[in-house]
Amino acid sequence: MKTRLAGLKSAISKVSGASADILLSDGDKIAFGKHYLTVRETPGHTDGCVTLVTQDRRMAFTGDALLIRGCGRTDFQQGCAERLYSSVHEKIFTLPDRCLIYPAHDYLGQTVSTVGEERMFNPRLTKSLEEFVNIMNNLNLPKPSKIDISVPANLVCGVHHVGMPCTRRRE
Repeated sequence: MKTRLAGLKSAISKVSGASADILLSDGDKIAFGKHYLTVRETPGHTDGCVTLVTQDRRMAFTGDALLIRGCGRTDFQQGCAERLYSSVHEKIFTLPDRCLIYPAHDYLGQTVSTVGEERMFNPRLTKSLEEFVNIMNNLNLPKPSKIDISVPANLVCGVHHVGMPCTRRRE
């Protein structure tokens, strides 16, 4: 998209170690029109995972940290089950029950849940920390087929050609 839309800026978590036009930290606000999203760092799937929360706390975009009835895997690219559990419980499950949760993706086609539903029904995150870590350490998931392509691309905001690099400046 950066190659097709002049002036488009990329943003990513500062702790991700990736390049982007805007590097985000916990508590930062991303303004658009009269609105803004607040950044909540939610590491565990990766170091750079963030959840973006609307100013009225009615919606949260959880990336891969919290999925509908699931969560991001923790078995590669800086994953840590203990950190993910803490992130979700401290940064997402503290939002109002009615807050709508929009994950980055869902393999079953589900698009939205709520904090209250996930707090009650998420089969992994309703467990104790010890049970959660055991579950995550024993998922035995196959390696994603394009992980060796997507992770390096993510580190440079998907731009591979000369003349269009991401910068590391913060705005």
